[in-house]
Amino acid sequence: MTQDTKDSKLKMHSPDLTQENIAKLAELFPNCVTESLDEKGQLKQAIDFDQLRQELSDHIVEGPQERYQLNWPGKKEALLAANAPIAKTLRPCREESVDFDKTKNLFIEGDNLDALKLLQETYLNKVKMIYIDPPYNTGRNLIYKNDYSEDVSGFLERTCQVDDTGNRLVTNTEANGRFHSDWLSMIYPRLRIAKNMLSEEGILVCAIDENELPTLCLVIKEIFGEGGYDYGYVSVVHNPRGQQGGNFSYVNEYLIFVYPSDNRKYLADFKKDAVDSRNLRDSGTESDRTDAKSCFYPFLVRDGKIIEIGDVPNEHFHPDSSNVKREDGSIEVWPVTDSGDEKKWRYARQSVDQIRSKLEAKMGRKSWQINYNKDMGTMRSVWANSRYDSSEYGSKLIDEMMPGSGFTYPKSLWAVYDSVYAATSADPDAIILDFFAGSGTTAHAVMQLNADDGGNRQFIMVQYPEQIDSTAHQGQKKNQIERAEKFLDSIGKPRNVSEIAKERIRRAGSELIKCNENNDVGFRSLRIDASNMKDVYYTPDQIAQKDLFGLVDNIKKDRTDEDLLFQVLLDWGVDLTLPIQAETISGKRVYFVDQDALAACFEPNLDEEFIKKLAERKPIRAVFRDSGFGSDSTKINVEQIFKLISPNTDVKTI
Repeated sequence: MTQDTKDSKLKMHSPDLTQENIAKLAELFPNCVTESLDEKGQLKQAIDFDQLRQELSDHIVEGPQERYQLNWPGKKEALLAANAPIAKTLRPCREESVDFDKTKNLFIEGDNLDALKLLQETYLNKVKMIYIDPPYNTGRNLIYKNDYSEDVSGFLERTCQVDDTGNRLVTNTEANGRFHSDWLSMIYPRLRIAKNMLSEEGILVCAIDENELPTLCLVIKEIFGEGGYDYGYVSVVHNPRGQQGGNFSYVNEYLIFVYPSDNRKYLADFKKDAVDSRNLRDSGTESDRTDAKSCFYPFLVRDGKIIEIGDVPNEHFHPDSSNVKREDGSIEVWPVTDSGDEKKWRYARQSVDQIRSKLEAKMGRKSWQINYNKDMGTMRSVWANSRYDSSEYGSKLIDEMMPGSGFTYPKSLWAVYDSVYAATSADPDAIILDFFAGSGTTAHAVMQLNADDGGNRQFIMVQYPEQIDSTAHQGQKKNQIERAEKFLDSIGKPRNVSEIAKERIRRAGSELIKCNENNDVGFRSLRIDASNMKDVYYTPDQIAQKDLFGLVDNIKKDRTDEDLLFQVLLDWGVDLTLPIQAETISGKRVYFVDQDALAACFEPNLDEEFIKKLAERKPIRAVFRDSGFGSDSTKINVEQIFKLISPNTDVKTI
């Protein structure tokens, strides 16, 4: 026998009657089966005896006080994981970035729980939309396995080291006794922190399939509450051919929209009413409008995009049709019927510029039309359009962009695009966060939407560098994973998912920039790592006197000045995308963030002459190495110098 499987080996022990009895009871009373700890602290399937007694009784059985709640083994530990501090940082990777000095976008490589903790102060109440597509808990997919075995002090001590075992990726199989509990413990702390980053009008969109849809709904409602938020559920037909699942062939997935109850206007109307004479004239008659004459003008369309809005012609001008072709190949789109009868646009020419970002050109049956996407209305609960096909506009799209990459199960670009549009159409400067970035579809969608409507949305992508390994594929097609390995090898990148995402963003951006050179298609690449500071920085009382000589500098030797700068930005809660400029003052390199928002110098042997010149720049904040001063007197006098020259500067050392 060559196969070494569970079924091919003898059990070599007597039957486990307890588990067999639990299985029998599960068939009769499935609501009585739960997950609990055994005497060794291991989780396993068990019977809720109070519930079973009630099932077998004809009267109310006394037991624990009932209350409406979601509970599972590990919930308290998951809450601890959300609240526990970490001593980690974000290290900039210029060589992996695109347009590092100018871009407003971020790509963060590492554990998303760590990333959320590091970002939560900087982006507190600033994110307009969070879109996530978490692992679907199918029994094959990878999820984050959190380590809850330590208390807060132990957790802090451990995370000072370069040790990833506390937040590792594992396969969550159905045979696992805590199949649902592990998934809940993974998603719960991440959503708790993410909620704090949403702005007052912020919207959360979660993609999920049928496996954990009910559970995720309960988790979200516990975190966001029933009072201040409304919840919408959209079924997206992403696989028209069907995906076999038992007796059902699944063609859809789901989107959960969470948005403030009193802010329905922040969800775009997905009916996309047309701004033409047939259905978007003002509610009154033309004679009621004082500006009716100024509502007749053309839109100039080229290659499917509005490139210009024309002026109101003289009162005698009348085009022959609604679409007039010009010599340069562009089209004048006029508010007239095909018969030539003159109508009016809904908006006067003098005010249409205010809604320019919400207008788009669309080809109808016979002619071009101008569509206006309203700020409020009713979204459809079913999205059934060929553009949501994850094969056509997910897998094939990536293969066209990166031939041979073989990335499996990506979302349709347009399913994410329409989600981002729905949440941010009224806010073209929105920040969009996706902490399960996968192949980078959300970043691609944000850049595409900006290119389409002229917006300046920013994205923050977070992706764990999950290894792509064809020898240990997780229920996916081995040949596709082998293709992904070869693709990454061909471009000289490590074999992990985050490299696929970064390369996709680079290639999508290089195409989109051709449409508009002002588009921001870059990103600052940052990597989560252990703190730049040595352990003595966090636990000085644990250092023996004999070791003090070697710890004069509390910063790790392999860290650069720019590494230190980004940890300072995090600590101060300064925007990580602000422009950074390096200058030389008295022979010392100084980083200026957003001109004078922050001045940082980590050079050694700083003297009072340098401190005075820097103080004359009057930065809002200034920071130095604690060991960077050339003498004790300079270190003592630095605050006094700033008080005399720039009293409003906040001075710190690391």
